[in-house]
Amino acid sequence: MGAAGRQDGWRFLPLLVTPLGFGVCAFVAARFVQGSQGSGIPQAIAARHLRDDAERSAFLSLRIAAGKIVMTVLGLLCGASIGREGPTVQVGASIMLQAARWGGMAQARGLILAGSAAGIAAAFNTPLAGIVFAIEEMSRTYQARTNGIVLSAVIIAGLASLAIVGNYTYFGFTNATAELKRDWLLVLSCGVVGGAFGACFSSSMVALTRRIRRWRATTPLRRTLFVAVAAGVAVAIIGVLTHGMTFGTGYAEARSAIEGAPLPASFFIAKFLASLASSISGIPGGLFAPSLSVGAGLGSALGQILGSPIGLAAVLGMAGYFSGVVQAPMTAFVIILEMTGNHDNVIALMAASVLGYGTARLITREPLYHALSRLFIADVLRQRRALTTAPVH
Repeated sequence: MGAAGRQDGWRFLPLLVTPLGFGVCAFVAARFVQGSQGSGIPQAIAARHLRDDAERSAFLSLRIAAGKIVMTVLGLLCGASIGREGPTVQVGASIMLQAARWGGMAQARGLILAGSAAGIAAAFNTPLAGIVFAIEEMSRTYQARTNGIVLSAVIIAGLASLAIVGNYTYFGFTNATAELKRDWLLVLSCGVVGGAFGACFSSSMVALTRRIRRWRATTPLRRTLFVAVAAGVAVAIIGVLTHGMTFGTGYAEARSAIEGAPLPASFFIAKFLASLASSISGIPGGLFAPSLSVGAGLGSALGQILGSPIGLAAVLGMAGYFSGVVQAPMTAFVIILEMTGNHDNVIALMAASVLGYGTARLITREPLYHALSRLFIADVLRQRRALTTAPVH
């Protein structure tokens, strides 16, 4: 077999490795690290709503944190379209909750919030986004006492990140600047179209997750593995067809678009489908980085259609799409602002984020992470009722 034949053989290797890796991750999560599946942000939100420490431990513990780290890395190695940012939220919240237990602290809910913020701040090197994420997405309220804890945790996480990896911008720098007369249509398009696609992703994920949970109730482990392997096959096929562009976080593709290199017009659809399949598969992994990659691909496509600068279009596409997925516009524009290091586009980013949020609200009223957190809370309530109604022997 010649070199070309060997290269063709390696190209199709993900068709075996990716489904197998998905199956292994789903099996370990279901049998040994229950509560580690998916992003981890819904579990942290659910834990904040629970008062009983034993019930919180089902979602936040050092065992779950360790398993989350290992299986997220394994998922990335086998090509899953996942990110590390959601898992860092659950890991940070688990560590802070354990610290509260060891210290006998009463402010467990505040420390869960602080750990979540620290996870985002450290993962992206975006301290302001960590604070805004905690206030807007995790708590959906402002409490001066709690936010003092959040600020302290973010500062410590930021210092640790600086000490280990230094000061950096996640997606590098972009000099593209929006001009009102020239780029108003681009801002409008990225916000509205991005928000619509983001809402479609969010509503599809919630609907599919609910259906899968009902379907696998009779034989949980067998059907969990079936879903994981089937999702792995879908991700592998999409990855092979796109020559590997949709595997992993999508960081390289998003960064190249931000730096001005146009992405294939079909990239954002392929990455959208790969991310959806990975998210419903039941393996641990986050949504932040893949969503930003989808948004960059969408912005790149719109930029090519409208004849706008690709770097600017990619950034605005990220803002509109990500805001549509999580329905947290302040978090969206702050995190993208910090990750690209370009403060000349504040107004344009804010506009795209708000338009994305508004469009998403017209399509689905329920924010993604909070909808998923209610599924976890419902599981806890069912277990609680089963224990209270069980006959005493």
